[in-house]
Amino acid sequence: MKIATFNVNSVKARLEGVLAWVKEAAPDVAALQELKCETDAFPHQPFEDLGYICEVLGQKTYNGVALISKYPLEDVLRGLPGGPEDAQARYLEATVAPKGARPLRIAALYLPNGNPPDTEKFTYKLAWMERLYARAQSLLVSEEAFALCGDYNVIPTADDVWDEQAMAADALARPESRRAFRKLMHLGLTDAFRACDARPHQYTFWDYQAGAYPKNHGFRIDHLLLSPQAADRLVSAGIDAHVRGWERPSDHVPVWCEIAP
Repeated sequence: MKIATFNVNSVKARLEGVLAWVKEAAPDVAALQELKCETDAFPHQPFEDLGYICEVLGQKTYNGVALISKYPLEDVLRGLPGGPEDAQARYLEATVAPKGARPLRIAALYLPNGNPPDTEKFTYKLAWMERLYARAQSLLVSEEAFALCGDYNVIPTADDVWDEQAMAADALARPESRRAFRKLMHLGLTDAFRACDARPHQYTFWDYQAGAYPKNHGFRIDHLLLSPQAADRLVSAGIDAHVRGWERPSDHVPVWCEIAP
């Protein structure tokens, strides 16, 4: 089973490119982030025409996450537990159970950016990461295979950014952000891409400004984190970096991994 994550940076504005990638990559399940549309405004039909079922948690103008799947999505959870007052559409979770294959719990998440780091936005980011940690703990208790897929807005290490010093003060690379990410990983999760590819400077994001993509001034902030039960089934993983060179692209590119049935 091929699972993927893709921050599309407006599903309506980038629809043609997103559909082109779906046709090319043919993921069984994909987590999409930064839809920038309300739930009812999501363009279901083009995805359904390609054989996908869609579950959506949208929000006007900002955020928004979706799961598209070739298989039924069961036991859908909308919103990250632990923040009943949190109206931001950043977390969607469901179980995929293909015939003849073991089920997989999969989450689409869009972790807060947190900039500027001296504001409540950074406080919100760290609090959100604590809630994600609690959710991962809860899922681990169930002993089921799961994958937390999305834009984490965290650069894990200096190997994941073109210039460590240039990003040192950014919320994506702050010690607090990295510490919270490591805390999550220390639960026993596996970074699917890193488990398959140890090369430094493999990126998932290039800013639109200052010719970042041609210069390869990027960083890796989109991750597929697997539970031990899912990691046992990991076959391969990769980044579809070429998608950034398409016409009217997102500033992110898809990340994917193959999970044995």
